Amino acid sequence: MKINEYQKLAMTTLNPRLNKNEILINSVMGLCGESGEAIDIVKKHLYQDHDLNKEGLIKELGDIAWYLAEACTALDVDLEDVLITNIEKLKKRFPQGFDKEASIKRKE
Repeated sequence: MKINEYQKLAMTTLNPRLNKNEILINSVMGLCGESGEAIDIVKKHLYQDHDLNKEGLIKELGDIAWYLAEACTALDVDLEDVLITNIEKLKKRFPQGFDKEASIKRKE
């Protein structure tokens, strides 16, 4: 599946009664909530001796992807363009790949 195809298919489940502003707010709140659910799975694994719930984490990551696609939709931008922009930023920041010293001395 192509990235923008995912966005299009995922947004078939978007509440059609929401306006652009509501979609944006819902997407950011959803990203926060689902990220919290993902970290809770990792927390239980690291600090409560649970086996890593990989299946549960995969589902939470899917929910995060959905809300990211929703945010892109609210902004009238393709998810692929957001990901390309991020890769360009990372290449500029770390042209040779991650480097600890470059990370420490990086200007915000």
